Amino acid sequence: MAPRRFNNPFHGVVDMISEMNRISDSMSSLESGQAGDRERGYSDAWSPPTDILARGTDLVLRCEIAGVRQEDVTVSFNDGILSVSGERHRDENDVVYYSSERFMGTFRRRISLPEGIGEEDIEASYDEGLLEITVRGGANARGPKRIAVFKRASKHSPPN
Repeated sequence: MAPRRFNNPFHGVVDMISEMNRISDSMSSLESGQAGDRERGYSDAWSPPTDILARGTDLVLRCEIAGVRQEDVTVSFNDGILSVSGERHRDENDVVYYSSERFMGTFRRRISLPEGIGEEDIEASYDEGLLEITVRGGANARGPKRIAVFKRASKHSPPN
């Protein structure tokens, strides 16, 4: 039996700024080869690559954050927004890098979850550089509602 296909509840709701920063950083690091040269703060945090998938009725988010210690990762949920943040630290100070392509410093990723999800529906685990967040029942949630757009009446239209 073929797996049931779900509508994508994340269509159009992934944090666009984080995604654009991640793409821009990836492109510039390919050109310069200096992705990890400067530490980043919260305002210009790097964004970890993230997969969003359905496993049965659950929604699963997987963030790739290799080299980040578990105690340096924070997962929070507020007003329908799931936030993943933390920091990847540089090695010892006496190390000389010949090439540095991994981002260092603060990272963050914010994702809007479907309506009706509560913190009791969310569970996170971390192993071997992969943070996995399970949102129970999230794959069955409705996607964004489309709003009808009507033509605005002209101020200069003749009376009926």
